[in-house]
Amino acid sequence: MTADLSRRVHEHKERLSTGFSARYGAVRLVWYREYEDIGLAIMEEKRIKRWRRAWKVRLIEEMNPDWQEVYGGMGW
Repeated sequence: MTADLSRRVHEHKERLSTGFSARYGAVRLVWYREYEDIGLAIMEEKRIKRWRRAWKVRLIEEMNPDWQEVYGGMGW
């Protein structure tokens, strides 16, 4: 979760962040959701983290069936 998606994607692509993305080489943005309410965003992030992998894959594929990089197509 981030309040600045552009900065966060840059950090991942340049390998400036540590943790999951650095450990597993996760550098493509294939899914995102925007929230107006930070509290709701945090609750949703925690809920999705508890999901099984198959549920997360389905969530991604509903928006992006080919797992294409969505960051570049967002006008940034």
